[in-house]
Amino acid sequence: MQAEEQPSESTSLAEIPREQFTEGRKSNTRKRRFVIFGAVSLVNVGLLLLLGSQLLTPAQQNKSNAASSPLIGHAAPDFTLAELSTHLAPAPKIHLASLKGVPVILNFWASWCVPCQHEAPLLQATWQQVQRQGIVLLCIDFQDTQSDGLKFLHTYGITYLNAVDGTGATAISYGVTGVPETFFINGHGVIVSKVIGELTEQTIQSNLRLLTH
Repeated sequence: MQAEEQPSESTSLAEIPREQFTEGRKSNTRKRRFVIFGAVSLVNVGLLLLLGSQLLTPAQQNKSNAASSPLIGHAAPDFTLAELSTHLAPAPKIHLASLKGVPVILNFWASWCVPCQHEAPLLQATWQQVQRQGIVLLCIDFQDTQSDGLKFLHTYGITYLNAVDGTGATAISYGVTGVPETFFINGHGVIVSKVIGELTEQTIQSNLRLLTH
């Protein structure tokens, strides 16, 4: 006797109606597109958040260290900025090109920046030291109000030169991504080093040697 043919529990593609099979493929394609779109969107959002945090977070998250910069070894971008002072308008202008021939320590800061507050006494002490060596300490108040900037100078007894970068254009030309950031410019007007984050006695002294050699 021939064994009875048992019905198969699986279903072949040939047995699926063409319309149902086509609809299933379309549904799977839509699901894959949705998953891919969602993944790409999450990646883009993550990148934007990372970029935003780097731009808006003060540089205290970075340890004070010499940083690489395409500006090192090249002439410092020139600028003319108003002095941060109590003088009536118009405030005196500070022109970087007028300082050529003199080594310059150029520091970007803001009154709301905690590391800037920490390094202010050190900068004042450094100024007392380097002015006798013919070195200029010039600091630029970035993304701040004049009243807050002036209060900062008064609080820390600052006597070195300060300017106001009201538009942020000067910070952009120097590639500043946070505060504080400091550039060391030799007497030829060339940037010899850059420090990201709060300055220390060690980083100041090591970079001052680059200016005097």
